[in-house]
Amino acid sequence: MRIRPPQPAELPLLQDVERAAGERFREVGMAEIAADEPLPLDELEIYRRNGRAWVATAPSRSPEGSESDVPVAYLLADRIDGNLHVEQVSVHPAAARRGVGRALLEHLASVARAAGIPALTLTTFADVPWNASYYERCGFRVLAADEITPELRAVREQEAAHGLDRWPRVCMRREV
Repeated sequence: MRIRPPQPAELPLLQDVERAAGERFREVGMAEIAADEPLPLDELEIYRRNGRAWVATAPSRSPEGSESDVPVAYLLADRIDGNLHVEQVSVHPAAARRGVGRALLEHLASVARAAGIPALTLTTFADVPWNASYYERCGFRVLAADEITPELRAVREQEAAHGLDRWPRVCMRREV
C-alpha cells in the first residue's frame, strides 16, 4: 500500500470508493447515509489542489501486464480551529479490515506534526461500529460539550442541517 496525493483523473474513483464504502450503512438501518452522494468532482479537485487529499493505493495489474497503483481509500482534511479535521475517510469494502484507514489517519497525523499542528479532529456516528469506537482504537477521544471549539461546533451545525442528527454523533480529537 502506498499513500499519495490523488491525480485529477482519479477523482471519479474516489466517488466510487465512497459509494461502495457507504453501502455498509444499509446493514445498520442507515439507508439514507448509504444513498448520500459523494462530494462533486469540483469540490474534490479543490481538496486535491490545496494539498488536503490523499489516497491509499493497491497495486493492480492490467490485462496487458502493466502494473499501476489504484486508489482503494481516501482521506480529505480541512483546517478547523487550528487543527487538521478529517472531513472524509472512506475505504473500499474490498480493502477493509487491512489497516488502510488507520494508515491514512497516521499519514495525516504525520502531516500535522510536520506542520506544527497540535491535533486531528473529526465528527462521526457514535453508535456505528466502524465509526466512533474505531476512531477510539486509532487514538481519538470523544470531546465533552465544553471542549467543542467554535469552528467544530459550526461543522456539527452544518451536519445537523443536512439531517445527520437523526443518529447520535460525536466530535473527536487526537493529539499529535
